[in-house]
Amino acid sequence: MKVCITEKPSVARDIANILGATARRDGYFEGREVCVTWTFGHLCCLKEPQDYTENWKHWSLASLPMIPPRFGIKLIKDKGIEKQFKVIKTLVEKADEVINCGDAGQEGELIQRWVMQKAGVKCPVRRLWISSLTDESIRQGFKDLKPEGDYKTLYEAGLSRAIGDWLLGLNATRLYTLKYGVQGTVLSVGRVQTPTLALIVERHRQILNFVPQDYWELKTLYRNVTFSAKAGKFDKEEEAKKVLDQIKSKPFTILDITDKKGKESPPRLFDLTSLQVECNKKWGWSADETLRLIQSLYEKKVTTYPRVDTTYLSDDLYPKIPDILRKMSPYAPLTERLINTRLPKTKKVFDNTKVTDHHAIIPTGESPLVLVGNERQMYHLIARRFIAAFYPDCVFNTTTVIGETDGKEFKATGKTILDEGWRMVYTNESKTEQNEESEDREIILPQFVKGESGSHKPELVKKTTQPPKPYTEGTLLRAMEGAGKTIEDEELREAMKENGIGRPSTRSAIIETLFKRRYLTRERKNIHPTPAGIALIDTITTDLLKSARLTGIWENKLRRIERGTYQASEFIDEIKILLNEIVMGVMKDNSHTKILAPESDDKPKKRKNSAKSNQTGKRRSSDSANNESTDKI
Repeated sequence: MKVCITEKPSVARDIANILGATARRDGYFEGREVCVTWTFGHLCCLKEPQDYTENWKHWSLASLPMIPPRFGIKLIKDKGIEKQFKVIKTLVEKADEVINCGDAGQEGELIQRWVMQKAGVKCPVRRLWISSLTDESIRQGFKDLKPEGDYKTLYEAGLSRAIGDWLLGLNATRLYTLKYGVQGTVLSVGRVQTPTLALIVERHRQILNFVPQDYWELKTLYRNVTFSAKAGKFDKEEEAKKVLDQIKSKPFTILDITDKKGKESPPRLFDLTSLQVECNKKWGWSADETLRLIQSLYEKKVTTYPRVDTTYLSDDLYPKIPDILRKMSPYAPLTERLINTRLPKTKKVFDNTKVTDHHAIIPTGESPLVLVGNERQMYHLIARRFIAAFYPDCVFNTTTVIGETDGKEFKATGKTILDEGWRMVYTNESKTEQNEESEDREIILPQFVKGESGSHKPELVKKTTQPPKPYTEGTLLRAMEGAGKTIEDEELREAMKENGIGRPSTRSAIIETLFKRRYLTRERKNIHPTPAGIALIDTITTDLLKSARLTGIWENKLRRIERGTYQASEFIDEIKILLNEIVMGVMKDNSHTKILAPESDDKPKKRKNSAKSNQTGKRRSSDSANNESTDKI
């Protein structure tokens, strides 16, 4: 008998239908020689401190750092989880083969392997690896099941991440809480959470300490076109007025006119981060809400696997694209011209070297009629981006005109769209729905003649320097992706992804955790640190705990473990050494600093017991909150 283990009941239902396992049982579907069962995401987690030794049950500085000789897993204490696990264990004990049908990613691999380990699977295991949940994709996936060993390094990377977060999160949280927390206050510290908070505190300080400065720009109006002085800005108004007075009565002469034809490529396909950024910019959706919606689109089979960090497609998808476009009947007016021609195959869309486990997020071609509310908006966004990727470049002409008066040169630039190309996909959309990162304005200049001259109207425009803008969830996601740098250039962003803070699939949870623990607050779209968040970052003097760059280096090492070019044991050993250094550094601090953090949204109500009992109860619950299998600490 074969036993398939999926990550969700809904996925189990889809797979069971394909395999003919139509008999519904308690906790699984049954067919001829096959059973399909499921987890509810994480059924298991790493053991908590008190599971290793009684000494770690109570919080004390003397017990730090806590480093188990060997890490173990346990079943999460929940009646529903315990019941479902019993079903899985019973089935795999009778199985001749187990098929791991978990989500095709690092976290999915970790979830399923822990369950199989806990259930004591002894028979051979194979892996279903698919990028969409369409019937065709599932059928093809079962025809091409992979050996479990192909994903060993993926599991090792996920396990290293979980152990690293356990070591740093639980130890640092206890350390800083005991050293700097007011009685009953828990100061949550984590490998990814804390550097993210540090980014926001740093931006807050930049805004707070910013000193605005006035400056003046010299412009002149000639033939209803505004020319700007090439000399730039003036820091002193007196100097600017002096130049203005000099040129007032002098004629304005056209020195040079140049025309340059340019091309603008279609915007890149979406990865998870760019989708979250775009949805936040357009509609103010949180990263968490966007992740929830795109996961729903995936489970409804209309888009491909969402937890991806690439904007490229693999070469083998090229012959499948026309069929996907053909099925997208609601977009027939836009896809018609693509279906009837040979699609371009450019490196900006198809590049095997930029695709690892999964390709960019694209439609599957399945009907979007099953979607409701914001799901439809999101699908429309993804569908148009996908269609636009195969349209020609937008062709434009840029005209630059140089003028002069009294030896001072001025410049005006105009842009004319010659061929809309991919912009035709967005013709009927509002400007905010278009690609806002590109130059949208079309400024048509009048016909100038080199050597022409005439009167003009110069003026001074007073401006003031502006402070950096507070982070929004969109700009914060970009900064996390770029290891603390908000990177606009798409190619550079791709290069920085391996050094980012956290993974695309977990960044939204990190941000939400900071809000729940009252380290951050929202003001419309803007994110600000609370006094407790600022105080925590100020108290942490160890750069490792709050450095985006160093955390990015760690993330890079986890990717290398996944690729098999770096050993998981080396990664864990490095963390152990650093932990000892962190603990010793904090122990030596005699500043007597104390931080009062507000009650966290995710913390249970205080029980009316002895003071000692209360403190232990709360702190044990904080251990549980920090003991995550991914970057959620």
